[in-house]
Amino acid sequence: MRHALWACALLASAGVVACSPQPAQKAEVATPPAAAPPTVTNTALPGAYIVDLDHTSVIFRVSHLGLSRYTARFTKVTGDLQFDPTNPAAMSVSVAIDPRSLETDYPDAAKLDFDAELAGPNFLDAGKFPQMTFKSTNVETTGANTAKVTGDLSLRGVTKPVTLDVTFNGGLAPNAMDPKGSRIGFSARGALKRSEFGMTYGVPAPGSNFGVGDEVEVIIETEFTQIPPAGAAPAAPAPAPKT
Repeated sequence: MRHALWACALLASAGVVACSPQPAQKAEVATPPAAAPPTVTNTALPGAYIVDLDHTSVIFRVSHLGLSRYTARFTKVTGDLQFDPTNPAAMSVSVAIDPRSLETDYPDAAKLDFDAELAGPNFLDAGKFPQMTFKSTNVETTGANTAKVTGDLSLRGVTKPVTLDVTFNGGLAPNAMDPKGSRIGFSARGALKRSEFGMTYGVPAPGSNFGVGDEVEVIIETEFTQIPPAGAAPAAPAPAPKT
């Protein structure tokens, strides 16, 4: 005991208080984890959906002199979808695009309005044909979330079948952002030959790439939101997961 008291006195004289009683530490209060947001799944509700233009992009690319893939987009798109996750083959989609909504990245419209040139008679001829449409005719599933969607594309007064490779990215049941209905999303890619729709201007001669390519690549990213049935009360948002 004498040795212990001596040791405490020696440590205290050196400014160390390890031997003196320590104040009680406050217990840390655990903060409960925040509720996780809803998870995007493949369980969106079946029914009628319309294009959400705020989350839709329709882009096309075409070879320019074999040196680059010139890229432009359409900004006015409408469409509706009949969605049934239990029977994908029975689903259908119909889309309309305003060709006058074409936008390029041409730097100086005062020198050359390239948007207007592509919408003009040599290409889309939007003044004479103010709407492009795609109406599905067949859906062939190729995987758990993929399908080939074939439909009739009407462009410049010509209608021909075009097939899109489509990926279903998932969907959400009614939630805080969409309290009235589900939301679903898709990615799609396809290609067409513009000469088959009467756009032969600038197509390279056989064996050459000097010009504007005949094949047009189409890239689509889109979301659809559900249309509640007439007279139906808004669906309740999906509850937050339990923690």
